[in-house]
Amino acid sequence: MATKLLLTFAICRLIVTVGLTLEPTELLRLGLTVDPVDVVSASVDFGLMTKVEPLAVLRPSSAKEVAQLVKAAYESSHGFTVSARGHGHSINGQAQTGTGVVVQMSGVGSGGKPRVWGGDMYVDVWGGELWIDVLKSCLAYGLAPKSWTDYLYLSVGGTLSNAGISGQAFHHGPQISNVHELDVVTGKGELMTCSKEQNPELFHAVLGGLGQFGIITRARISLEPAPQRVRWIRVLYSNFSAFTKDQEYLISLHGNQKFDYVEGFVIVDEGLINNWRSSFFSPRNPVKISSLGSNNNGGVLYCLEITKNYHESTVETIDQEIEALLKKLNFIPTSVFTTDLPYVDFLDRVHKAELKLRSKGMWEVPHPWLNLFVPKSKIADFDRGVFKGILGNKTSGPILIYPMNKNKWNDKSSVVTPDEDVFYLVAFLRSALDNGEETQSLEYLTNQNRRILKFCDEDGLKVKQYLPHYKTQSEWKEHYGSKWDRFQRMKMKFDPRHILASGQNIFTPTFLSSSNMMVMDTPIPIKQKAREAIDF
Repeated sequence: MATKLLLTFAICRLIVTVGLTLEPTELLRLGLTVDPVDVVSASVDFGLMTKVEPLAVLRPSSAKEVAQLVKAAYESSHGFTVSARGHGHSINGQAQTGTGVVVQMSGVGSGGKPRVWGGDMYVDVWGGELWIDVLKSCLAYGLAPKSWTDYLYLSVGGTLSNAGISGQAFHHGPQISNVHELDVVTGKGELMTCSKEQNPELFHAVLGGLGQFGIITRARISLEPAPQRVRWIRVLYSNFSAFTKDQEYLISLHGNQKFDYVEGFVIVDEGLINNWRSSFFSPRNPVKISSLGSNNNGGVLYCLEITKNYHESTVETIDQEIEALLKKLNFIPTSVFTTDLPYVDFLDRVHKAELKLRSKGMWEVPHPWLNLFVPKSKIADFDRGVFKGILGNKTSGPILIYPMNKNKWNDKSSVVTPDEDVFYLVAFLRSALDNGEETQSLEYLTNQNRRILKFCDEDGLKVKQYLPHYKTQSEWKEHYGSKWDRFQRMKMKFDPRHILASGQNIFTPTFLSSSNMMVMDTPIPIKQKAREAIDF
């Protein structure tokens, strides 16, 4: 009784602070909570570089509850923000808010189970559903989504609000290119169904829209027959030109005579090649950079990572297909590493690495990640200036690099990519460690990210940030370029009070600049309302 009284009193105080018209009992029925455990959990993310406590947390069980909360925010006299949070894998506080409510979309009791439509080859999923659970539900029907992210413990709504990319994107496009339909709660609290045919403006704006136009409560995802097994291959290069030439050749192939997944990573120090991301290599026979001819290349190696999916019924031909493809590549002949595993184990490979890092206390550390889209015409300049320059011979985590085809991306979406037919993702997935080594400290890695961005700007590389993070609207305008006017127009149409996803720092909530943003003292009648709400 005492705990419930305190909770209700806190909610009543929230009501007065932000000018809600709802009764405390209505908010409690919605699942709104100010429990310290929920508030603290919503105040941090995977990046662990910012901490912002929300006024309250909502754990919705339906889209209707999300819509009711957002509508209350839109109609409140003083105003408050609403930020959707999935699995909390943001890096720079994008899903945080200190002036409103965090909607915890992922977790027990949220939404419903994925509904697979086998005949139509799609699945309907709750926006907070994790991709690992989508995969498991679809595999029961022998199906799977076409496009993935490397890490499956991310929410559907979260990746679709960015793009969602992995080694399949060269062929299937990003995850946002594989969506048939969405249910979205706009910044006005309206629950709308949208697709290419129905409410197309909202559909395209939300995909890759960084949560600015609505909260995704349902997504209809395209499916394909799921393979049973994966042949996973890694080969090494000491020549960057040969490496990128082969990657670009592989993503140009069509039909069955191609690999199903094309990625790669950069190795700038001896330890990284045998670290968690590269645990593919045998610890009993560690790979030595010096033994592979990298000394003449600034001590840098490049690893091409490719897979071929297959069914057990076609196992007799898989070797010949792979051999035919490998013959056309110019990797170091002695550097072929191959393994074979079930399809689900390949897709869930990063989670196994996560468990190892958690056991060593190396997962919940700051992650100053930097993800860039680099035009094909500038990737060699990036190699010289960053891989062989700024990074030196030390890093603190994987550096991914792989190309994608622009024609697999829908330009109507809100995502910004370089204006070339082929562009690369370069992802610095570093972890900051407090172990006394300067090159692994948060300050050092953050400063190095700044140096990389400065180099790209000064040398005219025309890169675009993926999972972008900027602090001023002028920087956002530059990022969006010709898309900015449309982006701003869609914001005014679907979230005119700028209450959604304020942690992105793109638009300032309208109430923050108004005189009614003052915190009021809790009046005496609130205590009475709190006690009355106990018996609801």
